[in-house]
Amino acid sequence: MGSNDRALLLANLRRGALEYCVLAYLRNGPSYGLDIARGLGAGAVLIESEGTLYPLLSRLRKGGLVTTELREASGGAARRYYDLTDLGRSQLETFTDTWQEFTSSVNSILMGEPL
Repeated sequence: MGSNDRALLLANLRRGALEYCVLAYLRNGPSYGLDIARGLGAGAVLIESEGTLYPLLSRLRKGGLVTTELREASGGAARRYYDLTDLGRSQLETFTDTWQEFTSSVNSILMGEPL
């Protein structure tokens, strides 16, 4: 598999799971964008760059899954903090249950085991 094939595969996998990884990260409390990106390993498998995170956070806010609050930072510009809503928690719980079922099935197939 070439690097372009791997990049396309990762992009497709991210598309379905990244928003739920962000929700899971916020499960422990509010955080600002750069912290979220670092926590999810910006530049690695989940987030290609920090720039891809902000449009996603905006969609999550518009969808009612997160709220935002602008907080003053000591010695710098104010930061926008994101926090999980009850709807976000509910959707994360549904995804977690579904993901476990899904990955179990995929792993069985990849290992050559019958479902």
